[in-house]
Amino acid sequence: MVEIKTEEKVKEGSIYGQITSLGHEQLVICYDEPTGLKALVGIHNTVLGPALGGTRMWNYASEAEAITDVLRLSRGMTFKAAITGLNIGGGKAVIIGDPSLKSEAYLRRFGRFIDSLGGRYITAEDVNMSTRDMEYISMETDYVTGLPEVRGGGGDPSPVTAYGTYLGMKSAAKKAYGSDSLKGKKILVQGVGQVGKHLVSHLTKEGALVLITDIFEDRLKAVSKEFGATVVDPQDIYDLQMDIYAPCALGATVNDDTIDRLTCDIIAGAANNQLKDEEKHGRMLLEKGIIYAPDFLINAGGLINVYAEFLGGYNRDLAYLEAEKIYDTCSAILDKSSKENIPAQEAAIAMAWHRIQSMGKVKLSY
Repeated sequence: MVEIKTEEKVKEGSIYGQITSLGHEQLVICYDEPTGLKALVGIHNTVLGPALGGTRMWNYASEAEAITDVLRLSRGMTFKAAITGLNIGGGKAVIIGDPSLKSEAYLRRFGRFIDSLGGRYITAEDVNMSTRDMEYISMETDYVTGLPEVRGGGGDPSPVTAYGTYLGMKSAAKKAYGSDSLKGKKILVQGVGQVGKHLVSHLTKEGALVLITDIFEDRLKAVSKEFGATVVDPQDIYDLQMDIYAPCALGATVNDDTIDRLTCDIIAGAANNQLKDEEKHGRMLLEKGIIYAPDFLINAGGLINVYAEFLGGYNRDLAYLEAEKIYDTCSAILDKSSKENIPAQEAAIAMAWHRIQSMGKVKLSY
């Protein structure tokens, strides 16, 4: 295990440059030759408490891509925890490789790496990880959440994530249309994994006209059959006429190319880091008149769920109750955005930093 620390002179584009520009406390590289495990842990900010965030497994094209992802994701977790009033910091882990590599030994070795951090980082499930995987990890460390409900854990957090995203979307609709009703609205959900599927359920129950797309045909067929959603080709989605675009897969889908093509009134989805460039693309959306519901706020339901587990005595009803606050917080951010003529993402980050800085006056990093 190697801890990478800042140096006096930072080179643009280097690892040191990235962790300095994003304000990280720590980047940890984990490697185990016998199992082939390659993982990274990003700890962004622990002023509010130990860093809590899921582990994502992905077959990254390069190690540089994985580093960028873990740094951006862990930073987002800091803002997500702060803006939702949770007393935890921001962290994230990524495992580099195809999910088929997972085995008991592989996951338990990862658990030992997590344990070696002494509680500064607490993991949970994320993309390509399951509650069963968390069970294996928990055999080597107590610093894990997202365990099955039968073991006293919070189980799958995706229903709570989808619920918060749905409420954030309704808040944005209230801002755009004067009513938060989604009935009759044409909504494209990009990515119908666990979170996307639950979001489609909420939307169809309210009478929205739901379009869906995904790179996995089996998911599309199943969700279309269950909810009556219309399947569209992934290549065509940014040119479709729609009221709301809901990115629920990987990030950076809101960029130079897609913003020019989008005709929607609202972007509100569960994906992390939807804006490829926060400042540039946030400003472009503002100038185009597209309302953006900040991703790290409206997808915070999953973090709220595992935080409830972290506190002990897990209660799913309480997690849903806490997630309902996303609606009002989103409304406050969108009001601040329009009043001050600043991008919604900028307004949300400012609100999150205000809480961190205020608490930093009475606390030290974890």
